[in-house]
Amino acid sequence: MSTTPPLVSVIIPNYNYASYVREAIDSVLAQDYPSVEVIVVDDGSSDDSRAVIESYGDKVRAIFQQNQGVCATRNNGVKVSSGEFVAFLDADDAWMASKISRQMERFANPDVGLVHVGVSHIDGAGKVIREDVEGKEGRVASDLLLLKPVILGGGSGVVIRRRILDEVGGFDTRLSTSADWELYYRIATRCEVAFVPEALVRYRVHGSNMHNNIAAMEHDVRIGFEKPLPTARRTCNRSKARRSGVFIQCWLDLIFIMGITQSS
Repeated sequence: MSTTPPLVSVIIPNYNYASYVREAIDSVLAQDYPSVEVIVVDDGSSDDSRAVIESYGDKVRAIFQQNQGVCATRNNGVKVSSGEFVAFLDADDAWMASKISRQMERFANPDVGLVHVGVSHIDGAGKVIREDVEGKEGRVASDLLLLKPVILGGGSGVVIRRRILDEVGGFDTRLSTSADWELYYRIATRCEVAFVPEALVRYRVHGSNMHNNIAAMEHDVRIGFEKPLPTARRTCNRSKARRSGVFIQCWLDLIFIMGITQSS
């Protein structure tokens, strides 16, 4: 007797990416995993995004809202979703057809709460610039505080167990450039992370990428100083970073990762 595989809800936040969002949606509809719902949340776009999204009819669930920012947009998509697992795909990125199925295999381990994959970095025209298939797995919370890639793919590379996502509370709407990193850190403090070492995400690098926004980075740095991150404090203590200057350097290293890990 066949068993219906768990539903994966895919949330696509979109803001003025009419030129890319069709490729993103098509890449989800082409997944070889048989149980997927697609939710596109348009965050007040002023380009032709609405017409592109509506052209899919009932193949996708479309939500149109006033501009609220990417974190609120992702969270709003989660609120209306019904999957046991949740994935996110930025509207300017795309997936290879086996991405979800390869990730779902790793959830056979009940201790795994998040699975990420390798990444192909592409330019605006879709040409591959480089590939990165050296992510980490296991208990990676401490590793997330080090200056090296840990969880790959930014906002497009993960599938998360819904129960865990509900427990940690979703994306912090005060953040922007570091929101992915900060959510993954909270998840990693609770459960194991698994990794599929295949380039299954096409991460688009272009002039409008969020991580080019220095003002947003500064904003997140300020919030980062306020966030209670126990593992970060222990890491600094183990480094004997008790004097204020060294302590500040630990935090600067941490904030540096908030941007770098998401562009890797």
